[in-house]
Amino acid sequence: MIEAASAALGEGRGGEPPSLASLSAQGIGVSSAGDWIALLKPRVMTLVVFTGLVGLLVAPGHLHPILAFTAVLCIAVGAGAAGAINMWYDRDIDAVMRRTKNRPIPAGRIRAGEALGFGVTLAVASVLVMGLATNALAAAVLALSIAFYVFVYTMWLKRRTPQNIVIGGAAGAFPPVIGWAAVTGGLDVMPVLMFAIIFFWTPPHFWALSLWAHTDYQRAGVPMLPVVAGATETRRQIVLYTLLLVPLSLLPWMLHQTGAIYGLSALVLGLGFLASVWRVARDRQDAAGVSLTGDAPAKAAFKFSILYLFVLFAALAVDRMIG
Repeated sequence: MIEAASAALGEGRGGEPPSLASLSAQGIGVSSAGDWIALLKPRVMTLVVFTGLVGLLVAPGHLHPILAFTAVLCIAVGAGAAGAINMWYDRDIDAVMRRTKNRPIPAGRIRAGEALGFGVTLAVASVLVMGLATNALAAAVLALSIAFYVFVYTMWLKRRTPQNIVIGGAAGAFPPVIGWAAVTGGLDVMPVLMFAIIFFWTPPHFWALSLWAHTDYQRAGVPMLPVVAGATETRRQIVLYTLLLVPLSLLPWMLHQTGAIYGLSALVLGLGFLASVWRVARDRQDAAGVSLTGDAPAKAAFKFSILYLFVLFAALAVDRMIG
């Protein structure tokens, strides 16, 4: 049904997607369950849920399995709610970016107001349930993470500064802190270190993406670093943040918060990440604004960065459980 509706809509002149105004005028709103799930940014949610789960697993103490599942579910729902509100706010730029023009709102399958209501409802519900199931601190940090992503990153920073992803990246660093707080009701050195690792991981991860998608951001008027400062400076910043990230990732082991399993894993993964970004630094394929190919070093580094964080946090969980 959705495919038929999309075919009936057709495309605008020049092969561009239909405008939001034309979609609204036609009253388009045909959606499926998959569209509502897409609003939650499930790929992003996967990483958020995993790091939140690791925060919960490595925390000292015990949480009943049902309550632990509820806490992780609240982290997932809260992250999805922030993603839905982000899609509502960014629907204008999503419509002109190749990567995002088929999202449910710019494609006309979900109305903007419905998406906003959906996101706000899930956000409020996730915080309330987290507070009832665990404790006030976990609920407060969850609320802070949602508010930070929506108001600080999406509404304030994203369209104003190339440092948007540096400061705004804090939103994605909260989940392990939430998981830890759900178990302990407090904070300690370890959740701060987990937060810092994700915080410093975010810029090289996202700037690698922006290198091979810079034309999209340029078209939408989003001041990502490659658009504002150029590819060469972006590569330099990617290397710089990775050089900061690798020793930082070793701190949990150096401070005796973890054992050798994590320490060795962090070292090997860090060297792999450095090798990946070094290839990005040496690449000049996009020096003249030429579109990057599918196997470009920037795209490879982006993919490796996701693997890096997954394996690093998995090693942390295994190390703490065995230890």
